[in-house]
Amino acid sequence: MPISPSGLSGQLSSVPRTRQLIEQLQLQPHPEGGWYREVFRSTAEVMPRDGRPARSALTSIYFLLEATQHSRWHRVLSDEVWVHLEGESLDLWTWDAASSDLRSITLGPVSAATEPQHVVSAGLWQAAKPQGGIAGYALLACMVGPGFDFSDFQMMQPRGSEARQIAREHPTLASLA
Repeated sequence: MPISPSGLSGQLSSVPRTRQLIEQLQLQPHPEGGWYREVFRSTAEVMPRDGRPARSALTSIYFLLEATQHSRWHRVLSDEVWVHLEGESLDLWTWDAASSDLRSITLGPVSAATEPQHVVSAGLWQAAKPQGGIAGYALLACMVGPGFDFSDFQMMQPRGSEARQIAREHPTLASLA
């Protein structure tokens, strides 16, 4: 879903490395926040067992969040692998509305406090935000299998029942809706 740079996120960052990455990687604003570009879509197809039509076996994007941006609460009907490439560490939350199970992972360079990749299981709500250090951005790769399709993507409605539940149970994360 290409979106012109004048849409959603609007202006290029004033951080030189962020601006360079947006231009060099040809990133576009993403509806959930941040910047992205699909870099791979498998020509092989698979049939999901949940009734969806055939999907590419795998898709991959670059995904960049500036220090002031976040990935809004959303869910995808396929498993998604997040891989930290460079920049700030990133807080990634997953939430199962049915069980109220909230989990948090910090993606970043390998250390005792961070992991370089994490898998978000299909159907879980997810949101992310850079930790806000001096780099001013977090660059990630996200792979989805079966491959990503916008018809499998749902953003949390800011005044919907899930957003109200998040606000009650985890008020500090309500602003990510």
